[in-house]
Formats: sequence, structure tokens, C-alpha cells
Amino acid sequence: MSENETLAWRIAGREVYRRSHKKADGRMLHLYGEQPHTSPLQSESADPIAQGGELRHHPLRQEWNVYAAHRQNRTFKPAASDDPLAPTRPCGPETEIPFEDFELAIFENKFAAFHPSASNAAALEGIATEPAKGACDVVVYAPEAEGNLHSIGQDRRRVLIAALLDRYEALFAQGCEYVMPFENRGDEVGVTLHHPHGQIYGFNRVPEVQKRAADALAGGYDLAAEIRTAMPDYGIGERGGIAAFVPRFARFPYEVWLAPMERRAGPWDCTDEELEGLAYWLGEITRRYDALFEQPAATMMAFHAAPKTGSDNYHFTVQFYPLLRAKGRVKYLASVEQHSGVFTVDVMPETAAEHLRAVKNGQV
Repeated sequence: MSENETLAWRIAGREVYRRSHKKADGRMLHLYGEQPHTSPLQSESADPIAQGGELRHHPLRQEWNVYAAHRQNRTFKPAASDDPLAPTRPCGPETEIPFEDFELAIFENKFAAFHPSASNAAALEGIATEPAKGACDVVVYAPEAEGNLHSIGQDRRRVLIAALLDRYEALFAQGCEYVMPFENRGDEVGVTLHHPHGQIYGFNRVPEVQKRAADALAGGYDLAAEIRTAMPDYGIGERGGIAAFVPRFARFPYEVWLAPMERRAGPWDCTDEELEGLAYWLGEITRRYDALFEQPAATMMAFHAAPKTGSDNYHFTVQFYPLLRAKGRVKYLASVEQHSGVFTVDVMPETAAEHLRAVKNGQV
């Protein structure tokens, strides 16, 4: 069963449509675009789907980690002819998206670490455990097998942001306490599918890193003041009220944050102008990394927004962590970083900002 409806968000005066389809295996697929999606359904698989893993609490680090053994069998660097994120062509192989074409697609991950129906967890003496309830979505930026957040263009990035806003609302309503859209890009990060895509995790509790950030902001830390202080020496630019800058306290070489100049709890609080600026910078920072490193740059990007219940003084950011420190040189997170949490940063933040500013401006 499928349906079309207009989303509540209009970016730059443009409406984005959603078509929702329940796949044969029971997972939901949502197709987003500036035009209603009307392609006929193609064949699709009804294979059984794992219902998530379990959470175990680390008594010394005071954090919850997820265990999902079924993910060992997830798709690993398939041939182009077996791309599971491609559209399903008539008489072609079945993919995750059983339609001939689409603009942008979001579906429930077949190999989800978190699942709303997760129900099993081991009973371990002295260790707290519980089912890994939550949600895991895959976000497919385009039907083409090659591309990135820059190459898909500003129009598609607007659709992406509208789709993320829609999923924030849906996952919060589903019971998730924290929602984090993110992207892993590049072999160095461990990417196993090179079709341009991101993911969304919905957590049943606020992760420890995000909880500490929320506590710092609620305790009075003023990120808007920090941005004003950092610009222009650490700034890459500003558009539509969204600043792109290298934090003076960056942990990764060439780390970049995007943030509204004025405090916003999440993208749902942003003005149309700010959302337009956010869409621009998602592509432009991707382009600048590729130009700076002269190769598709391995990066870890994530949206950091307020939890479902809100947080006093919360200031939304999008954070890019590159895995390169120079052309052809990987920034490895080795023993000290992994065991102590103390990062050794090889490039000074002020130098990183200077290098990224020097990359010639791209086209929207």
C-alpha cells in the first residue's frame, strides 16, 4: 500500500512530497521528492528480517553499547550489478527500492542494530542488559550509484533536509529519545556500500556523548558566543545565518562544524533561510574536503540536535570529522585515543581553517 502526501516543510517556497510503501518483508520505505512519486511497484523480496540486537552496560565507562551479531552478514562491497540501493528495474535484480526511479529514499535498515520490536537480551549476572529498542534508517540520496552531498545539487539537498525533518518527527513520535542522522563516507571509515547514502539512528536513550553536550549547554555554555569569537579567524564562511567553522577545540585535523549563528534546538527550529544555508554547506564542505585532499575524502558527519524532551540552551550543530590529515595520509585513532579519549591533533585548528578557506568557492 502506498500513498502521497505533502510534507509540512517548505524550503525556499518548494513543497516536498512523501510516498510511503510497506515492503513485502514488513519494513517501511519512504520516497521523497519535489514531484509526487507515481512509478509502479516492481518485484520485491519477503525474506525474514532480524529484529535488532541487545544493549549491555559498561560498568567502568558508564555507557551502553549495542550488540547485533546479525550485522556480520550485512552486504559487503557488492558488484555494481548487485547494488542494493539502486532502483529496481523491470526484469532486473531485486533491490531495497522496488521502483524504477526515485529522487530520494529512506527505508528501515535490513540489518538494524536497533529495532522498535527488539525483545531479547541475555541475562548476565552483574551486567545490566536490555533489548536494543530504537530505529535504524538508510537514507539514499539519489538513484545514481556515484555521487556525494555536493554532486547531488542544492535542490536534492533541500529534499534531503525536508526528509530528515519528517523522520525526526516520526521517530520522536515512535518513542525514540534521541535521533541522529549521519553519514559515513570512504573506505577508511569502513564503508561497505559506495552508493551515496547516509543513515539515521533513533536511540531509546540519549547517548553519553550527546548527554554530556546537552548538560554543558544547559549549564550555561554559550555556543553562539563561541561562534562569534571564532569567526572570522576560524571561520570558513556564513550563508543564510549558518556558520561553517573549524572549532578552536577540534579533535580531528580539518574538523568542521555547521551551526546557526543564533541558537536553535534542531533543524526543526531553523528558518527557511537557515535551512537553505544548511543545505548549501552540506555540499560545500564535502566539495572542499575533496578538493583539499585531492581525492574523495573519508569523513564521518552527523547532526547533533536536542533530544526529544528538549534541553535548555541547546544549540544544534552538524559536525564533520575527516579521517585524513593530508593527501593520502589517514588520521588513525590508535591506542592513546581509543584507551584514554585524549586525541592527538596533527593540524592546528587555525591552520585547518586557513587551508579550507583557501579552497576556491564552488557553485551551488
